[in-house]
Order: sequence, then C-alpha cells, then structure tokens
Amino acid sequence: MRPMTRVAYECARRSFASFTLATLTGYLSLSFAPGCGSSGGGSRTMQAGSRIDSSLNAGWTFQRSDVAFAEAPGFDDGAWTKLDLPHTWNAIDGQDGPTTPYYRGIGWYRKHYTVASSLTGQRIYLQFDGSNIISDVYVNGRLAGSHAGGYSAFRFDVTDLVMLGEDNLIAVRVDNSAGVDARNVITPSPTANVPPLLADFTFFGGIYRGVHLLSTPSVAISPLDFGSSGVYVTQSNVSAASAELSVKVKLANANAEMSTANLQATVLDATGAQVASASFGQSVPGKGNADATGNCRVQNPHLWNGLADPYLYAVRVDLLDGGTVSDSITVPLGLRSFSLDSNTGFTLNGRYLDLHGVDKHQDRKDKGWAIADSDTDADFAFVEELGATAVRLAHYQHAQHTYDVTDQTGIVVWAETAIVDRINDTPAFSANAEQQLTELIRQNYNHPSIVFWSVGNETLLKAGPNPDTLISHLADVVGREDPARIAAYAANPGDTYNPVNWYGTAHGFNEYQGWYSGKVADFAAWADQTHRDRPTGAIGLTEYGAGASITEHAANPAVQDTGDDHTTAQHSEEYQAYYHEGYWSALAARPFIWGKFIWNAFDFASDARNEGNTPGLNDKGLVTFDRQTKKDAFYLYKANWSSDPFVYITSRRFTTLPQSSTSIRVYSNADTVEMKLNGSSLGPRAAANHIFVWNDLSWANGANTVEARAGSQTDSVTWMN
Repeated sequence: MRPMTRVAYECARRSFASFTLATLTGYLSLSFAPGCGSSGGGSRTMQAGSRIDSSLNAGWTFQRSDVAFAEAPGFDDGAWTKLDLPHTWNAIDGQDGPTTPYYRGIGWYRKHYTVASSLTGQRIYLQFDGSNIISDVYVNGRLAGSHAGGYSAFRFDVTDLVMLGEDNLIAVRVDNSAGVDARNVITPSPTANVPPLLADFTFFGGIYRGVHLLSTPSVAISPLDFGSSGVYVTQSNVSAASAELSVKVKLANANAEMSTANLQATVLDATGAQVASASFGQSVPGKGNADATGNCRVQNPHLWNGLADPYLYAVRVDLLDGGTVSDSITVPLGLRSFSLDSNTGFTLNGRYLDLHGVDKHQDRKDKGWAIADSDTDADFAFVEELGATAVRLAHYQHAQHTYDVTDQTGIVVWAETAIVDRINDTPAFSANAEQQLTELIRQNYNHPSIVFWSVGNETLLKAGPNPDTLISHLADVVGREDPARIAAYAANPGDTYNPVNWYGTAHGFNEYQGWYSGKVADFAAWADQTHRDRPTGAIGLTEYGAGASITEHAANPAVQDTGDDHTTAQHSEEYQAYYHEGYWSALAARPFIWGKFIWNAFDFASDARNEGNTPGLNDKGLVTFDRQTKKDAFYLYKANWSSDPFVYITSRRFTTLPQSSTSIRVYSNADTVEMKLNGSSLGPRAAANHIFVWNDLSWANGANTVEARAGSQTDSVTWMN
C-alpha cells in the first residue's frame, strides 16, 4: 500500500485515540486531542459518557445445532465450543464439494459480558458487522431484535435489557438454511424471503465479522439509521476551483423532552488541518428523530483521482452541549466528479479512465468468510500489483475495511447488493431486497471509491418469477437514496435484450463465449452488435473468465479444452491464458466498453461445484484459493495494466512441455524481450500486445533452461525432456 494512503485519517485517529474505531463506519470519532485539527471553534473536551465503542469478539461459546432455551442466562453451555469471533461453521465443509453437502441450518453463540456502571445515562447498542443469514439476538433472555440479511451491519438498542455493573448474557441464534433446494424449488425455510436464495458460492453460516458494544449520549447522532454512521456528506459542483458540500446528520433523542442539537461540521485535509466548516442546529422532539443539514465549500480542493492520487479529506461532525462535544462522528471524503458515456466510456474528474480490474469474493481457503483485515490487505496487494483501476465487489456488501482500502488506494468500486440468480415473487422478498440495498447504500455512502450501486446479478439465470418489476424498483431506490451515483445491474449471458438488463445507467454483462458456449472470437461480434443495437446504452463487461488448475495443462490451448461437460473436462492453465489473450485483445480495442471485470481475482468456494480437479471450487481466479500461486493469466494482465517492469515465462508448471510443444510464450510490459535456450540466444522479440512468442524450438535431451531478459528484469524456467 502506498505510504500516503492512510494519511487522510491519521490526525483524526490521533485526535480520537482514546477509544476503539467502529468497524461499521471505519471512522467513528472519539476523544479530541489538542493541537490536531483544532483550528476554529475553540477548545473542546469530550464529556464523561460520550460515544464509546468496545469490541466483543473475544470469549464466546458455540453450538452448531438448534438448542432449546439457549437464550436463557442460566442455560449450561459448559460443553459448547469456546471460540473468538469472527467465526463460521462452514470453513471446511463449505469448500469440500457436493459429496458431503455443507451444513445449512442453525447455530447458537453465547457470551457473558459486564457492562460498565460508568455508562449510566447512556444509550447502549449491540452492533453486528456481519452475521449470515438470519440473526436473532437475545440479551439476558429477552429478544433484542432480529435481522434478515447476511452482509450488512446492524444494531439493536439494548439499553433497557442490560444490567449496568453486572454480568449480562448475550445469546445469538444464526440460521443459514437453504432458500431453495437442488431442484430450484423454494423451500419453506425462514430464509425463503431473504436474498440471495441461491448462487454460485458457498453461503457461510455464522457471526463471521465483528461484534461491538456501542454507547452514546441520550441525544446523539443516530446509530439506528440502517446501521449507518448517521452522517451523509453529499458533494456537488466539484472542480479544481471549489467543491460544494452538504452535510446531513441523523439525530436521535431518547429523552422525553424536546432538545436542540447544535452541530459543527469540520472538513479536515490529509494533514488534519481545517479547510472548511459549517455550524447548524436542529430541534429534536422528545423520544423522536430529526435530520439536520449544514453546507460549506472547499476552495481549491485536492481531488481524489483514482490510482494516480487517492487524496482523502475527512469530515468530523461534532454534537455540542455548550462548549463540550457530547457526540462525534468522522467520515471519509474524497472530492471527485465522474461521468459515463455510451461511446467514450468513463471519466474521472473530466479525464478518461479505463476501468479494468477484477471481481472479488470475500472468502479464504480454510477460513470461509471469517477473515481478518490483514487478509483483505493481502488480497488488495495482488489487485494493486495487477494494475487494476477498478474492482467489482460481488455479489453482496463487503466488510467496511474493504471499502476503506479501496478509498485509500484509489480503486474505483462497483458495489453490489445480494440479488443473485433468482427471486421469490412475494412482498416479503421485495421488502428485504429493498432493505439490503438501503443498508448497502447508507452504510457506505461516504466512501469516494464507490461509483456504482448494483441492484442485482443474473436474476434470469434460474427459472423463476420475472424479476423485471423488482429490478426496476431497486434502480429507483438507488435514485432516491443516492442520485449522485450510478445505478447498475449485471446481466447473465444469453439475455442481452431483456428489459431487466437495461434499468439504471450502467449496464453490465457477464459474457463467457469460449467457456460455457461458443468460441472466444464470438465475444467481439457480440460486443459490436450490442453497441450497434443499443448505441445509447453504456455497456460494460462485468464478468468474463475461464477455469484453470495449476496442475492441468494443454499443449494446444487454441482448441477449447473445456468441452461441453465442465464436470469432467480439463481446466488447463494454458486455456485460461489463451481465453484471456483473446478477450483482452477485443476489449482493448473497444473503448465504448466502459468497464472490464475479470471473473475472478481469486479461486473461491462454491461447494456445489465438482469440476476441474478440485471439488467445491470455482477455479476461474487469476490467483489460487490459497493465494500461493499467480496463474499465467495474472501476468498477461500485469503486462497490460502495470508499469512496474517485469518479464514472465508462461507454462512453467507444464512439466512435459518439451515433449508437447515447440513454442515458448513470455508476458512482459517491456518493448522487447530476449530469449535464451540452454545458454544460446534465440534473439530479441518485439510485441505490441505484450505477448512474446518464440516458435520452432529444438529441445535438448534432459534439462532445458529457458531464460528471458527485458532490461534488468529476468526470468528462467527449467524443463526436462
């Protein structure tokens, strides 16, 4: 990660270092430190009992079954498994293939916790950052609330349920049972109205992200606005000269009497210096809520400019009680403008930006979704090495840390809600779909890296109710919640002109010519025909890819080696590279395709799959599931997208290459590459497409060493003949 990427929040973090940052927003502000961003507004201190966030991740017990009376404080869980969060009960069985289907059902979690008596007078909340799929939360035997949806954060007010200064029992019942069965029939499970019903990935059960205890003053920035920060910073008229900001604050008053909220919004630059501010107020009714809005302008802003310069400001909103800060939230701010054109593609701050990158799931081998922030950081190190300018975070809301990283690195984001493959035509399903989309938008509203809100993926893939009405409505929800960003949708292959694919502004298509059907060369014809037929539609490629095992190889990858039956066909590394060579050649020549997203950055768990040489795995990743090996195709894109010099010899794991082929291929971003075979030069080659090829090789008996050199960069491979 670039040294500057975390600069924007260092002063804010030092300023609020006395408490823990909230995982939900990533930027929950805490106590104010002198000498850091304190210009304007005078000296302030946090009063006793102001907002505090505490992790509850340690010290849980767990049972993978439904247990009667497990919510009761006196229940004996001494025989249960002891663990810390995050946790999933499908880490292993969710990746081992369909022979032993993974557990879809109920698990219970319990934790004892003493709530500090110093929190008297505070409102107290439980916050869950991610629990899949339906979560029922009990405190001291009483139901605090239920949440349906496995990917967004949620909070419950437990003020009236906890006992201050005493032991409290938190019990959580989590259900990840199936929404549909193997015949694509909706089952009577409680999850039948909670998307996604089914998808090509494992639905890992459990509390797989963190849990917090949050306390606020009785008059506070609301924690109960769909799990959001309660602060929304809307930017407009952004240019190098100035940027207009509107700061909306959701307020909650737990007192019986009306209260007047006085607010100060301060814009801090990357050094922590104040660059703009607004003071505003709002009366909040007793036992009620209200919205307050303030406006300000940033002069001569430093723009957030993608990979080239991901500059970040922060906006701190203080709720004042006289001269004292009683509550405070800090959110990220990246000032930028963007547009999308059906012919010329995407522009950022008035300049063309080719959006090319990868799709990404959130799982890891042997961990499922219960990953650490360090795992996400490591994943994005691969994405940055590749030279990606964009990432599609499929097919659901990802952890807050993921969006923090994309803000800080300058990677443009397609964020997506969990409407996948098929819908259930019921009011309850539609209501939950709208709830999950609203949570996605409100919880991530302030992340500058997010440009696209996707309302679904491939809802025509499985036979079922017509999704047209629902997708149209969800596109309208995006317009209502965040009209400044782009409503998007990703369509499954074969249904290009169905109306459901053309709602919103960004039309993504998942195309697999040359894998699931047809030939690689068919893609270019599809793209040109679609552009001719819909010249005003902004067309992007939201998925394309081919499976590859690093232990399966083919001497003639120009002949599709997948066959019609993916359960028995070979997934050779060479065919994947051949496939991507053809696709990228077509994509690079078509700027009207505004976005190009490879399916997938990493192999991922899909327990129902049984193909290639690894059951339970979708192996279309550019990097293996264990993150240990970058496949050949990874280096093809690095050669085209990255300016960091390198040279790479392909087919290095093809142990019988000398007996099978008389050609060597090299990927590099250099202008020329020189090749040596067993010490003898085969001469330099130039290649405009970054693919360097030497044909008609004469292999020696025994060891054959190939060396490639491009400037100071070298690579070598030894094969046996």
